[in-house]
Amino acid sequence: MSLDWNAFTPWPALVGGALIGLAAVSFALFNGRIAGISGVLGGLLRAAGGDRAWRVAFVLGLVLSPWVYGRVAPPAAPRIEASWGLLIAAGLLVGVGTRLGSGCTSGHGVCGLSRFSVRSLVATLCFMGAGFATVFVARHLVGA
Repeated sequence: MSLDWNAFTPWPALVGGALIGLAAVSFALFNGRIAGISGVLGGLLRAAGGDRAWRVAFVLGLVLSPWVYGRVAPPAAPRIEASWGLLIAAGLLVGVGTRLGSGCTSGHGVCGLSRFSVRSLVATLCFMGAGFATVFVARHLVGA
């Protein structure tokens, strides 16, 4: 096993992680809500009248942020080695998983763990373990 030094980017990862943490704290302090993406998006699909505007702004921020960043820094070359059908199936499975787990990685892993939620700890351990197992199977057993 060797480290791909071209893909090793600790400073952008550190800045990105700090910004995610700052955004989650700010969202909780100023909006009184958890910045879990599945909850925000799911709530947008069934939002009450006064609850819709901030959800739309949140989702627009998620969609527009990469575009804005691309104007400031050179975008990375995308490398997706999967078919559209597989990507759609994966997205649907993620959606089902967030419903079954009562939240997503950002809701449990960032916001829930920072509040010392035992439920979020269990959920985070489950999805991280499933991710580790999937990568192991795909790389070492299936040979993908």
